[in-house]
Amino acid sequence: MLHDAWLMAKKDLRIEMGSRVVLGQVLPFGILILILFGLAISPNLAVIAPNEPIAGFADRRSVLSQVAPGLFWMTVLLSSLMALNRSFLIESQDGNFDALKMAGLDPAGIFLGKVLAVIAQLLVLEAALGVGAAILYQLQLTDAVLLATAVVLATTAVTSAGTLYTALASGLQARDTLVPLLVLPVLAPVLLAATLATESAVFGPASDGWPWVLLLGVFTLLYVGIGIVSFGPIMEET
Repeated sequence: MLHDAWLMAKKDLRIEMGSRVVLGQVLPFGILILILFGLAISPNLAVIAPNEPIAGFADRRSVLSQVAPGLFWMTVLLSSLMALNRSFLIESQDGNFDALKMAGLDPAGIFLGKVLAVIAQLLVLEAALGVGAAILYQLQLTDAVLLATAVVLATTAVTSAGTLYTALASGLQARDTLVPLLVLPVLAPVLLAATLATESAVFGPASDGWPWVLLLGVFTLLYVGIGIVSFGPIMEET
């Protein structure tokens, strides 16, 4: 299984390195979304705690920076849907999916290989989007370990669930519109936990973020386990 996963991951990453769709199309899309979010929320609006004097207004965080973690993860989610559709578009062309079935590869290995390839692409994408969000929304990191752990776990959970549902809808004509409807409800708790963990990593205290990281770990194990078990039957029906 692990050998087949490595072969699939290498194949997908080699194709991406040749086409550079993620860097050439998905990354500009994500940056544009960050900019549009920034334009939609005035940076002059500030968060003021109840009963705080107005004189301390300049020391308060702006609304834009306060909601920045959520905006970042929404951007990552939208970008990941594009990357996942691209991953399975490759297999739907010229009967590649049928070729994978006939090659005798372990379905669990195919699933893990797809997940690993998309995770690698998204981590590069998230690093660039994180820098962009820090600049646009004026964020300062307080706990890099907490943020890195939350990003890796959330990305794995998003990619695992997204790969499973994209494969499920890959044979349908309405795939592009159906996948978001299937994935978004499943990933809502993942996005919530990732957002709250990121808030703690950016604004502190970091101790408040680790329980959400633990929850992300649970969702990650759940989605990866379901994908490994169910990807074979899904391939047979596709």
